Amino acid sequence: MTAVVVVGVDGSAHAQRALTWAAEEAKLRGARLRVVHVWSYLAQTGESFDPTYGEDDARRLLQEAVAGLSDVDIEVKAVCDLPARGLLDSAQDADLLVVGARGMGGFVGLLLGSVSQQVAHHAPCPVAIVPQRSEVPEAQ
Repeated sequence: MTAVVVVGVDGSAHAQRALTWAAEEAKLRGARLRVVHVWSYLAQTGESFDPTYGEDDARRLLQEAVAGLSDVDIEVKAVCDLPARGLLDSAQDADLLVVGARGMGGFVGLLLGSVSQQVAHHAPCPVAIVPQRSEVPEAQ
């Protein structure tokens, strides 16, 4: 049985960073990389609501996300569901689930996003939450 690393992508820089990390981890493990984009008419990731967004758009986003990856067995999966539930369902047979941290609470960069929190609490496998890169001011 082949190991599986699942990663959620949504077109954001945070998700692309998680995808890069997950691809490297899949290579190290000799695992298949399952790249999942969960979309919903109720929970869109873009800056504005798009009533025409559908499975073709989700598949396009996935293809763009994985375009630069190589040396890893890749499976793409578009799921119409709420983000956390879709990721959790997609990880039922996974050895690792990877998500990006997008927390936008009062302390940006310190808190996890709601999807990351739900996944961390309910995942059927270990979870890696890839933090956003923080800008560290240069010493004076």
